[in-house]
Amino acid sequence: MIQKGYSAVIEPIADQDVYNAKALEVFFKKLVENEKHNNQKINIVHIGDSHIQGDLMTNQIRKNLQRKFGNAGRGLVFPYQLAKTNGSYNERFHSNTTWESYSDIHPIKKFPVGLSGIALWRDNDGFTVELNVKDTAYKFNTICIITPRNQNMFDLATSSQTKIIQTKERKVITHKIKKGEVISTIADRYKVSVAQIKRENGLKSSNIPVGRTLKILTNEIKPKNITSSEFVPLNLRFDSFSHYYHSDKALDKIFLIPNKNASKYELNGIVLEKDSPGLIYSSIGVNGSKFSDYNKYPLFFEQLKALHPDMLVLSLGTNESYDHMEAPAYIEQLRQFIKKVKEQNINVPIIISTPAPSLLKGGRTNTYVYDYARGIIQIAESDNVAVWDLYDEFGGINGINQLKIQGLIGPDWVHYSKKGYEKQGDLFTQAFLSAYNNFKLKK
Repeated sequence: MIQKGYSAVIEPIADQDVYNAKALEVFFKKLVENEKHNNQKINIVHIGDSHIQGDLMTNQIRKNLQRKFGNAGRGLVFPYQLAKTNGSYNERFHSNTTWESYSDIHPIKKFPVGLSGIALWRDNDGFTVELNVKDTAYKFNTICIITPRNQNMFDLATSSQTKIIQTKERKVITHKIKKGEVISTIADRYKVSVAQIKRENGLKSSNIPVGRTLKILTNEIKPKNITSSEFVPLNLRFDSFSHYYHSDKALDKIFLIPNKNASKYELNGIVLEKDSPGLIYSSIGVNGSKFSDYNKYPLFFEQLKALHPDMLVLSLGTNESYDHMEAPAYIEQLRQFIKKVKEQNINVPIIISTPAPSLLKGGRTNTYVYDYARGIIQIAESDNVAVWDLYDEFGGINGINQLKIQGLIGPDWVHYSKKGYEKQGDLFTQAFLSAYNNFKLKK
């Protein structure tokens, strides 16, 4: 049971890789089973803020864990480029038109925020969205489309076909004015009116200089072929969570096109999977977001089921610290988030990453994230969650200058460099695998 209370007293904590790792034992058993039989997909979903949206830390974890447990697919992706924001390097999206976007920190009242924490929408068709997988390790066999209430808004296509339509048109000829010719005789010759010739050639007067060329639309009809190219929609299936397509051949490119029966188009996310057992590591991050932002939107928690999570990783707290939120209020928002997850019958192990060290505006020491880290560790056993202390791993309250010297933290003293995020991913992997190996040794 999640306790209501929270004590601000900081107790000394024993040095270990993952606090209360026993909360992960159900998940560890699945990993052991899959290592023995290699016959299932295991889903991890990592949720956070801007530190997660760029997918640098999470991509490192994904690669590390899939090397050990198998690569079952990329997981959740989103067209961040079309929302004019940063995203993963593993895939790229292009569209022939612009899209409107909204997020959990900048919502639009009539559009509920869903699985990715960011969404795209249009109120008319005529679009094509091209998805290109850049990392060949994440070619996919199955693609799932997540929309509000699982509405059938999009079709998929892998190819286009050329259509030739036969039609007819009036023949156009050119006539160069010779000496002595007048417009009326030209009109009689081609059986058209003087007014028509003047209109089609922008003439205000009937006096035409010798040598001028006129375009004349005659009454003679000639055949014409109109060639057009259109995408061939694939046959989609659907379940309770998404509309999806499966290909026996691994794909690295696909197109989202309008479903002809839809009148509006809202995209909450896309899931890519392979036809192989192993691990899928999905990441969800929104620049500037807090637990309270996710907590406002029931659709996020409803659509979380579409990822079939076997374990959740939570990485939030930096933005709360910039709001000067006290630790008890932060812990309450964290608990609210977990409560909403469980209300969707997602009863899976949870590992919480404490926020990384950072500075407040003006270069002031950020004691809030220190308090959050201690508070999260304190509730680990009572709330049956595991905790990985990134704050301590990265030097804690006194180590931030060393992070700068090592090129691990960025110039804003909040976000980290690519090298910094990748190191976080490696440290998380080491801590997680250490806890997993300890579990296997105890069996």
